[in-house]
Amino acid sequence: MNTTTRPNIIGLFKSGELSRRAEEAASLRDDDGCHLCPGQCRAERCEDEKGNCGIGRVAVLSSVAPHFGEEPCLVGEGGSGTLFFAGCNLNCIFCQNHDVSKEPEAWHEAGHHELASFMLSLQARKVENINLVTPSHIIPDILAALVLAMEAGLNLPIVYNSSGYDLPETLRLLDGVVDIYMPDFKFSDPAVADRCAGKPDYPDVAKAAIREMHRQVGDLTLSDRQVAIRGLLVRHLVLPGGNAGTAEVMRFLKEEISPNTCVNVMDQYFPAHEAHRHPPFDRRVSREEYIEARQIAVDAGLRMVEDLG
Repeated sequence: MNTTTRPNIIGLFKSGELSRRAEEAASLRDDDGCHLCPGQCRAERCEDEKGNCGIGRVAVLSSVAPHFGEEPCLVGEGGSGTLFFAGCNLNCIFCQNHDVSKEPEAWHEAGHHELASFMLSLQARKVENINLVTPSHIIPDILAALVLAMEAGLNLPIVYNSSGYDLPETLRLLDGVVDIYMPDFKFSDPAVADRCAGKPDYPDVAKAAIREMHRQVGDLTLSDRQVAIRGLLVRHLVLPGGNAGTAEVMRFLKEEISPNTCVNVMDQYFPAHEAHRHPPFDRRVSREEYIEARQIAVDAGLRMVEDLG
C-alpha cells in the first residue's frame, strides 16, 4: 500500500498530532497511576511497578514475525507482520497464549526505537500490515514507536488486535492511526465473563469499545487483491456449552454496529491453561456446537470472514 492512500496518519504525523497523542497516552499511564485500560489498576508503571497486565515501564514482546495463520484477508501474499506483546489485562482461565502472554522467560523488553525498527524490518520483508497483538496496555509505546517508524518510511496498514477489553477514551487516541480493528468479543454474559476472566464488566466494555472502533474505521474493506485495508473484523471464539453467548454477540453486531460487520466464528477452543479445573471448559467444543454458533452468525446476515473475496 502506498502512503498516499493513508492520508489520516500522514496528516497526524506531519502536523505533530501523532507525537502529541503519544504524550497524552503516556500521561494516562504515568499520571496518577495507570488508567489506560478498563482495569484502572493505577499501578505506578512509570516507576516500573507492574500493572494488572504484568507490564511495567517498558513494552515487552514475545515474538516478531510474518504470520501466515491469521485470517486470509490479513495474510495476503506476504503474511501479517505481527508484533506479539507480552502481558494482558485479562486473566482468562482458558488462555491459549498463556505461554507467550504471561510467562516471563518468553519476554523481550523493547524501547520505542527498537519497536520502530521491528516494524520497519517487517515492512522490508514485504508483509501486508503491522499487526499489533494484545496492544491495549502499551498504546503509549506503540504511538511513540510509530512516530519514529513514520519518520523512516513506514507505510503499511496498522492492525489493532485486542481482547476487546479496551477503553473508548484510549481508543480515540488511535483515530486515524489504526486502519483495521480486530477485537475479540469473548462473552456476552457478565456471569460467564466473571467466571472465565474475572471481569463481569467485559460484555459492556467490549460493546462500547467495538462501537468506537467501528466509528473510526467502518465496515471492513478490501483491496483488489482481497487484502484488508480498513475496517472492523470481530473474532468470536465458540466456547463449550454455549458459554460465549453467541446469539447476543451476533444480535449486537447486526443491530448496534452494522449488518455488514465481518465476523470470524472460531472453532479452535481447547482446554488450555487452567480450564481443566473448570467444567464445562475442560473439554473441546463439539462440531455440533460450532455449527450451531456459526449458523447463528449466518442467520443474522453478517459477513463471514471465510466468504470474503
